Amino acid sequence: MRAVVIDAVRAQPEVREVPEPVAPPGGVVVRVMATGLCRSDWHGWAGHDDDIVFPHVPGHELAGVVAEVGAGVQDWRIGDRVTVPFVCACGRCEWCRAGNGQVCPDQQQPGFTHWGSFAGLVALHAADTNLVALPEPVDFATAASLGCRFATAFRALAGRARVTEGEWVTVVGAGGVGLSAVMIARALGARVIAVDRNPQALAVASAVGAEHVVPAGNGDVPAAVTELTGGGSHVAVDAVGSEQTCADAILSLRRRGRHVQVGLLPPVDGHPRVPMARVIGWELDVLGSHGMAAADYPAMMALIADGLLEPQRLIERTVGLAEAATLLPAFDRATVAGMTMIDPAR
Repeated sequence: MRAVVIDAVRAQPEVREVPEPVAPPGGVVVRVMATGLCRSDWHGWAGHDDDIVFPHVPGHELAGVVAEVGAGVQDWRIGDRVTVPFVCACGRCEWCRAGNGQVCPDQQQPGFTHWGSFAGLVALHAADTNLVALPEPVDFATAASLGCRFATAFRALAGRARVTEGEWVTVVGAGGVGLSAVMIARALGARVIAVDRNPQALAVASAVGAEHVVPAGNGDVPAAVTELTGGGSHVAVDAVGSEQTCADAILSLRRRGRHVQVGLLPPVDGHPRVPMARVIGWELDVLGSHGMAAADYPAMMALIADGLLEPQRLIERTVGLAEAATLLPAFDRATVAGMTMIDPAR
């Protein structure tokens, strides 16, 4: 099969022929119909993930059709239309039994712990725990967009921050996950402020529900948010993952506010620095959010089915494998506003 292969940290990705995967016990092989190009893939390419062994095939947010079923799988058949969370839980441990597969200590992650979905086929583990059936009206590109960015944003706001109607939510970063967060926060009844350095991204944020937009890099973001909200946001989300964006989000909160860290923070001088004096002095909650378990998908799917959430509006373009290989090394500097999807057949 054709796949995007990375031979070493920061090496130029190449499209080449590689062996097809085999379904693991309890797992399946999925024929990939669409997969997302995500900043997390860039972090893997840049060497920020110790789970990756090179040569490597990235890709972790996908949708497709079951092509092979491994021994012991009960619920899935060849031909089923499916998507999957980027965290594939084991289904056996205490966290999985409690419905928190997104923090399973024995998790597998396509595109990180093993070869991923920038390919014609991908192997997935613990299928009965992790696969999510696709309703017929949901196309593959839309379904793939749910697997990391949209589902992560949904859990960050609905599950971790527990956003309520009328609260102010500041979203720092209007890329794929940030725009998802804007749309979801608005659907939950919040008043939303979007922060980004890209005017095009801010325009999209306004179109999908942001009440105010604040340009980053042109002034004091926390001061602007504090003025707009009359004292700071109730909830802030760092959807980028840098010292500056993390600090801007935390410092934009009002007292007793909740910060959700979604963007991965690469190490700086050993550890990323966070404004902990403010966290302590104002009794802020700092929450991590790491994807969403398959068991939690129904609530999100119901809002999509009702038309209250429209993730397909956030897909800006679809590219083939060759263009994806070119785009990946520069993805941290991408200026696109929205999600870039990959069609492995192209």
